[in-house]
Amino acid sequence: MRLSPWPAVLLSCSVALHSADAAAAAPPTQLQLPALEQAIARDELKQVRSVLLQVDGHVVYEGYFNGADADTLHDVRSASKSITALLVGAAIQQGALPGVQARVYDYFPEFTASHPVDSRLRATTLQDLLTMSSLWECDDENAFSVGHEERMYVSERWLPFALALPVKGFAPWMQRPQDSPHGRAFAYCTAGSFVLGAVLERATGQPLADYAAQVLEQPLGITRRQWDRSPEGIGMGGGGTRYRTRDLAALGQLVLDGGRWQSQQRVPRDYIAAMVSAQAQAADGSDYGYLWWGLKLEYRGQTCTV
Repeated sequence: MRLSPWPAVLLSCSVALHSADAAAAAPPTQLQLPALEQAIARDELKQVRSVLLQVDGHVVYEGYFNGADADTLHDVRSASKSITALLVGAAIQQGALPGVQARVYDYFPEFTASHPVDSRLRATTLQDLLTMSSLWECDDENAFSVGHEERMYVSERWLPFALALPVKGFAPWMQRPQDSPHGRAFAYCTAGSFVLGAVLERATGQPLADYAAQVLEQPLGITRRQWDRSPEGIGMGGGGTRYRTRDLAALGQLVLDGGRWQSQQRVPRDYIAAMVSAQAQAADGSDYGYLWWGLKLEYRGQTCTV
C-alpha cells in the first residue's frame, strides 16, 4: 500500500508549506489556485477530494471536490503508518515505551515461548520497523515476497503471520544493509507497521484506536476518525484510518511544531526530528524516516524534499 490517494498526502503538504520561511510563503492569490481547481474539474488530477493550504497555523485555502465536504472522512491509506509513528513517539513521551531500540519480540512472550525465532530476528527493534529495514522477508513491492501484505490480509491471524516471517536473503545483486545508504536495506513492509500497532497495544494496555484518541486525537481536537482492526481484533497500524481534511492539517502542524501542541509536548522533539530525517533510502532514491517519506520534487528549477 505504498501508493496513496491525494487525501493521504495532506500531512506532507501541510508540513511542506509550513517548513518554508513564513515571509517567503506565497499568498493564496499567487498560488494559481483557479488553475488547480480547473485541473481538478477536468479530472487531470485523479481522485482529488480536498486541498487545504495552511500558513502559520492559519488556513489560507480550503477546497472540496468530487462529492467531499469538510466533514468527509478520507481513507488516508498508508499515511496511517505516519500516524502510527507519531503514536510510538507519544508512547515514548509517556514512558510506555523505553525508546526506539526496544526489541519487538519482547512484547510477545507467548509467541516466542511456542515458536523458534532466529536470533537475528529476536534482535529486531522498533527502529527497524519504523525504518522499513527489518530482516523479515517482507516486501510489498515484490509479489513473490512471503510477507507481502496481500498474503497477510487473507490470513486468519495477522500477528502470528508477521512474527513467523523468515529471515530475508540477499541475492548477489541485492544491496546488503552494510552497503546501503544509512546502513539499512529498505523494503516496504506493511506487516511491520501492523506489528508496531500491536506493540503499542501491549505496551499501553489499550486498543490502538483508544490510545490514539487519548494521546493524539482528542488533544488536537480531532473528534471524528476511524481505525481498522485485524481479524483477531488488533488495531491496524499500517493502513485504513480515516480523517477529515482539517484534522490532517492539525497533525501536520503538530509535526511542524516539533511534537508540541498548545504548550504541551505530545511527542519528543528529538523523536520528531529523527522521524522526518533520512534513516533509510528507497529504491527510487526517496528518503525514508520513521514511517515518513522524504520525496524529492522539482519546482521552478529547485529540488525540494516534501
